[in-house]
Amino acid sequence: MSIRFFALLLLSFAAQITARAQTPVVFRDSAKLMQVGEFLDLYIDSTNDLTIDQVRKMTFKPSGSRVPNLQITPYTSWARVHITNNTHLSRLLLEVEYPTIDEISLYEVLPAGGYKVVDLGQYQPYKMRPVNHQNYIFPLDIPLDQTREYFLKIRAGEQAQLPVYLGAETTLFAKNTERNFIFGLYAGIILVMALYNFFIWLTVRDNSYLIYVTYIICVGLTQASQQGYTFRFLWPNSPWLAMHDTLIIPVLNGITAALFIQSFLHTREKYKLGHKLLTGVIVAYCLAFIPTFLDNHFVANMMTQIIAMTASILAIFVGIKVWRKGYGPAAYFLIAWGIFLGSVVIFVLRNFNILPYNDFTYYALQVGSAAEVTLLSFALANKINIYRKEKEESQAVALRMAQENEQLVREQNVILEAKVAERTEALQTSNGELNKALTNLKSAQTQLVEAEKMASLGQLTAGIAHEINNPINFVTSNIKPLKLDFEDIRSLLRKYETIRPGEDVAGQLAEIERYKQQIDINYLHEEVDTLIKGIEDGANRTAEIVKGLRTFSRLDESDLKFVDIHEGLNSTMVLLRNNIPKNVTVRYDYGELPKIECFAGKLNQVFLNIINNALNAIKMKPEQGEESLTIKTRLEEDKMVSISIKDSGIGMSDKVREKIFEPFFTTKDVGEGTGLGLSIVFSIIEKHQGRIAVNSEPGKGAEFIIYLPQNVPIAQSHA
Repeated sequence: MSIRFFALLLLSFAAQITARAQTPVVFRDSAKLMQVGEFLDLYIDSTNDLTIDQVRKMTFKPSGSRVPNLQITPYTSWARVHITNNTHLSRLLLEVEYPTIDEISLYEVLPAGGYKVVDLGQYQPYKMRPVNHQNYIFPLDIPLDQTREYFLKIRAGEQAQLPVYLGAETTLFAKNTERNFIFGLYAGIILVMALYNFFIWLTVRDNSYLIYVTYIICVGLTQASQQGYTFRFLWPNSPWLAMHDTLIIPVLNGITAALFIQSFLHTREKYKLGHKLLTGVIVAYCLAFIPTFLDNHFVANMMTQIIAMTASILAIFVGIKVWRKGYGPAAYFLIAWGIFLGSVVIFVLRNFNILPYNDFTYYALQVGSAAEVTLLSFALANKINIYRKEKEESQAVALRMAQENEQLVREQNVILEAKVAERTEALQTSNGELNKALTNLKSAQTQLVEAEKMASLGQLTAGIAHEINNPINFVTSNIKPLKLDFEDIRSLLRKYETIRPGEDVAGQLAEIERYKQQIDINYLHEEVDTLIKGIEDGANRTAEIVKGLRTFSRLDESDLKFVDIHEGLNSTMVLLRNNIPKNVTVRYDYGELPKIECFAGKLNQVFLNIINNALNAIKMKPEQGEESLTIKTRLEEDKMVSISIKDSGIGMSDKVREKIFEPFFTTKDVGEGTGLGLSIVFSIIEKHQGRIAVNSEPGKGAEFIIYLPQNVPIAQSHA
């Protein structure tokens, strides 16, 4: 009996529910908006493939709520409603006040059969909407006292609710105008706060303000995307952005929020663990982009909500930690963040139908975020006061330290003056000693340079003496035989003078002829020519040596002149000819060179030192063979003149090559060199604004390459 009664009771309850579900919405008062959510019947299509005809055959369940909550689901939701029009209006408007639904379509069952379909949602361009508004508004053409059946097909990748309104165009637009006005106030607050903090950043150049401006903009865009304003005003022709901005913008909002918290609370210095945790939040938000761009909205929404919930709690925790360490601005942050989280809680409770869907819950998130932005702006502004106070305190400390330092300076001045006088006297004594030492050093330097000059002069003198002695000896040795030949010729001439015309001329001529044969007159002529030629060669050779000496003697000239480099090289080789071993072949590879401006005598001294060193390097080889000395000149591309002097001597190591131009450095035995030759060479080339390069390897000879400009700068010529 009781079981039967219970079954009958359940059947009666089900019949009542079914009867209520099939009861149409009767619209009687055109001056009022009507919420029809509790009259909706719902069905979930887990296949996402059912057609309208198949859906009509399915069993719908009544929503049981003024604002049905579809939750976050990957499935397609269907809502059914019957509407009866008892007003004089032939057109009504059905509004779904949830603009972030991806797909929403309204199917009207026509009396004659078939369906009238209106497709909206974020997959469709904004211009396809029959009513210019961010909410989904469907025009309903229902004649007086007639009933129509409608089906809503909904699919969303995020939390979705169905706040559905039915009413006349005027009443619906009045509600939406109020919504737009309040959002305009909110957007104005966001814009003012962003500009305010941006101008502060331009003044103080504190990056906290710039990060906060970015955060404010993301907060405003988040609310705008949730209310559908971004799709309506910013990218109406981009369904892709409209579908993804409710994920992308909140992720950017979370990233900028974490960056701002790190910057505002100075977590890097005040709470390193909190700084690392917030960095982890930023990384997690970045990972949420992956399912977003893969169009896996369900996973992306779940990740974003979990990260946001975790980050909100973490922000409060970090704020408390920093505040407990004595950082005052953290209190502002905790109050502002607490207000914002309170509004978020109200928003979430509304989405889960724990709180009713009304103006308070609708605007709670906008009010909370506006209050948060304003309070944090005040907190940032307060940082300026903190900086000013810290600056004043530091200035006071600096002033006190300056006064103490001034007193200390006065006390030390007396001691310093006494020490300075004592030190001055010691320095004067040292200065006198240094001047004396400098004079001695200059005298020693002069003596060393003169010694180098005398050494070069000694080599030069020996060479000249030998070179001149050879042709002079040749002349001297030819004079005595030439005198004897001339005596024979005179004797012959005297015999011709003794011829007496009246006497036996033929006999006298025969005697003269016999005398010619005796002195061999033909050989005598040849010998005289040979001896005169020898004397002429000796004289020419002596003249050549004198000319070379005269060219080289430009050593005493102190003015710049344009000279032929080849003349200087040739004169140097003439003077050094006696020093050239017989097994050394001298090769000349002269290019076409212009005359260059130089101190000719000093340049000849450079050639003398380098060539003489090359000959010495060849003589020092333990095994002598066919050796060579090559002198090559070229005009380089940079208009510099290059003179290469290359020998086949013993060469030098890198260590020696790096030191050869240092004063007093020599590889010769003690007493054989001063070590100043190449140092003087370097200074002369430097005086000509030139440079010298050395290429050498042990056992492979050495090459000195001198680079000289065609004109010496005026400033250098007077140096």
